[in-house]
Amino acid sequence: MIRCCIIDDEPLSRDVLRQFVSDHPDLIPCGEYKDALEAMLGIEKSPVDLLFLDINMPKLSGINFYKSLSQKPLVIFTTAYPEFALEGFELNAADYLMKPIPFDRFLQAIQKVKERLKPQIAIQDHIMLKVDKKLYRTSYDEILFFEAFGDYAKVHLENQVLVITTTMKKMEAELPTTLFVRTHKSFIINISKVAFIEGNQISIGNQMVPIGLRYRENVLQRLT
Repeated sequence: MIRCCIIDDEPLSRDVLRQFVSDHPDLIPCGEYKDALEAMLGIEKSPVDLLFLDINMPKLSGINFYKSLSQKPLVIFTTAYPEFALEGFELNAADYLMKPIPFDRFLQAIQKVKERLKPQIAIQDHIMLKVDKKLYRTSYDEILFFEAFGDYAKVHLENQVLVITTTMKKMEAELPTTLFVRTHKSFIINISKVAFIEGNQISIGNQMVPIGLRYRENVLQRLT
């Protein structure tokens, strides 16, 4: 079970989240707070596993409040302002929910929290890449990103670039979604290799990879 609390200055938003939390079998409600200062005292007395934290609040923003915590629970940021998503990414948030929050997105966010809280399950750590008539055993950790190249694909590794005989669609289907995300019709990136996001680009290695408009929301969700 996941102990959680709601921190939001808007009564209607608290009402919605309270109902969502009560409808979820894995969540235990452990308090509601209308501002960050009030929450600070409550969390010290009753620690929780998860915060539903509004960003735009009076006195102290949700971002600054979370930064101030010495013991940081997992956090799902909630806001009506998409421009705050990048700050949520930098703070390693479990997810970032836009108001008004649909219940299906709430469920997706809780699934991400459950993945974070459960012990990591060992997964295959490599993939076989076909180059001409050879198969190369390549560790996922070596891969920076994949780039479309006509009917082929380029694999940008730490120290070289391979041209493999497969399409981006097939490549995306083979890769573990916990490690890779598609950012553009022509690019799939290794999430762990992201240095920073700037505008509609992601820095990986010494290169900038574009974020397509249709992929942006999913990319920001995956990287937060």
